[in-house]
Amino acid sequence: MTSRRPDNFDGLGYRGIEDPAYSGGYSGRSFNNSSSVDLQNWVTTPPDIPGSRNLHFGERTPQFEAAPAAPGAEDTLPTAPPSEQLNRFAGFGIGLASLFTENVLAHPCIVFRRQCQVNYHARCYHLSPLTAISVMYNVTKSQGPKALWKGMGSTFVVQGVTLGTEGIISECTPLPRLTCVVAMPFYSASLIETVQSEIIRDNPGILDCVKEGVGRVMGMGVPHSKRLLPLWGLMLPTVLHGVLHYVVSSTVQRLVLFLLRRKSPAKQPVDGSETVQTMLDAYFPELMASFVASLCADVLLYPLEMVMHRLHIQGTRTIIDNTDLGFEVLPINTQYEGIRDCVNVIRREEGALGFYKGFGSIVVQYSLHATVLQITKVIYSTLLQNS
Repeated sequence: MTSRRPDNFDGLGYRGIEDPAYSGGYSGRSFNNSSSVDLQNWVTTPPDIPGSRNLHFGERTPQFEAAPAAPGAEDTLPTAPPSEQLNRFAGFGIGLASLFTENVLAHPCIVFRRQCQVNYHARCYHLSPLTAISVMYNVTKSQGPKALWKGMGSTFVVQGVTLGTEGIISECTPLPRLTCVVAMPFYSASLIETVQSEIIRDNPGILDCVKEGVGRVMGMGVPHSKRLLPLWGLMLPTVLHGVLHYVVSSTVQRLVLFLLRRKSPAKQPVDGSETVQTMLDAYFPELMASFVASLCADVLLYPLEMVMHRLHIQGTRTIIDNTDLGFEVLPINTQYEGIRDCVNVIRREEGALGFYKGFGSIVVQYSLHATVLQITKVIYSTLLQNS
């Protein structure tokens, strides 16, 4: 914007020169008869606003200056070590890598494990991780990469519902683990999305599991067969699995954490390398204890989880992939009357090892999780030591 100030305007020195561009026919104001006191009262320092500065080019209004520092004060100020930023984010990075592996990278293993658990037709139990990887590769090759990543959005929705409900219930009752009852219909809908074959799947939205869960509670939504068990019939295995999983994982986590801290007591850091090791030792035992606790709980409760999944999927007209080969689809038509009948039928028709169908996928899942944790720890140790 072009300035409208006359070129010879200098504050007090301007006397209203007859310039038609600026005077506009008005007479200039004279200060010849004014005293210096009047001028001081009349003239004020203009604000430091662009377009109205009473300054020469290149000048700025002086600002408040900070008081000079006392001699030697700079030497007494604490200086942060170069690796402080990495130390601050070491635990966050390792925890984020663990969370990403557990919920994203391990999702194909969870999908295949659930398909093996509900597939009563299967002749190959996939107790070895090698056979599980082979069939997972065949499924991906025949149906595309999305075949083993289906239902991941619904699993996050179920986790969000569980955490939100747990926070509310924990404020009112001392039984926060009973949130599995509230999340049970949404868990059933998420389970169907993860085991349904990609061939006949209709690309559901993220919130479809919420709609299906509410519809199952209200008795509306997609029509199911008469073999569909009511929600109150699914409450016992769901609550039993949730409570036992919490008890086992909490007990193992406390035990492992106690042993790790007893084996490696806290030490005061002396130099940079010991600081790095101290920071990693402060975060890594927590993640390692949580990892071992989840592994033990999943292994010990694997048969109960299988029974629970079969009861949840019954009567939903779900079609899954053929876990023997990975190139076909199979319908799920079971007629279990409850948890006891399901256990007896599996023992009679599939044997004792039938309760561990798809166990090789859980080996792959936790091997991948342990590998990512170890790689992340090595990377952070290298970065912190070189900083």
